[in-house]
Amino acid sequence: MTTSTIGAVVIGRNEGQRLINCLASMQREAMRLIYVDSGSTDGSLNAARAAGAEIVILDTSEPFTAARARNAGFDALVSVANPPDYVQFVDGDCTLEPGWLTHAARALDESPDIGIITGWRSEIHPKASIYNELCEFEWHRPAGDIDACGGDMMVRRPLFQALGGFNSHVIAAEDDEFCVRVRKHGARVHRLPIPMTHHDANMTRFSQWWQRATRSGHGFAQVGDLHPDHFVKERRRVWLYGAVLPLFGLIGAVVFPWLLVAVLLVYLASFIRTVEGLRKDGLHLKSALHHGVLLFLSKFPNLIGAARYWKRKRRGWDMEIIEYK
Repeated sequence: MTTSTIGAVVIGRNEGQRLINCLASMQREAMRLIYVDSGSTDGSLNAARAAGAEIVILDTSEPFTAARARNAGFDALVSVANPPDYVQFVDGDCTLEPGWLTHAARALDESPDIGIITGWRSEIHPKASIYNELCEFEWHRPAGDIDACGGDMMVRRPLFQALGGFNSHVIAAEDDEFCVRVRKHGARVHRLPIPMTHHDANMTRFSQWWQRATRSGHGFAQVGDLHPDHFVKERRRVWLYGAVLPLFGLIGAVVFPWLLVAVLLVYLASFIRTVEGLRKDGLHLKSALHHGVLLFLSKFPNLIGAARYWKRKRRGWDMEIIEYK
């Protein structure tokens, strides 16, 4: 058992039944439960009230971001006497694994040098679409000390306050950005080898997957701009496979046919290498081929997302969220 106190922050927008399930999964373990709403119109507020959650409604004068919502929820948690020792952040389209909060708090109790504790996120309906299956595969990563994790995490309250919380201007991979600062502060980011949350991506269309990949590209660029030592490989792949090679291929198609052949061979070698890697990680050949195609194609929406970030920064525009559902 743990004697530490735990508060929870759930964020969401028009999550419907997913939000109801999320709040229900946290009832018995969290000392206080905060729901932060970003402009829902589907009755999410009533559902949160019925579940006994305290509600924070973000005003519309600033762009919505997950980072801003989590910070607002944290502020509500610590605005009273005796704030919790640890804070669990959960997205409203996830349900929490029973017992997770206790396991996570105990791990923080036993290891004072851990700043963030996380676990395994899994997809509720991994076979509903190839896009859901891709999410399921992406999220099951090795346990132990890690560089970064997703937004479902438990954080020490004093550490979160010392670092000023999430960067509310980061619209994607804000969790990565926060983890980088936690590690630079000298604390560890650690994943326990146990289930933590069950996610409902509900991603059934190619357009949704494309939009999500665009958002990822924006995150690679923005977080990489803030922390040049992070997302190095991801940014390199995006520019190489999404921009440089297509440019060379175009030049080859017009002037040097041998150059076009060389570019196609590079793409083929990359695809084969990706599929072999996926097979080594346990995927069957058919799934590995499907995943390989999507991973190959992802460099193009990634590039669009990165270009959008640099355009917004250059022109001083707001960093507005990119939603896929």
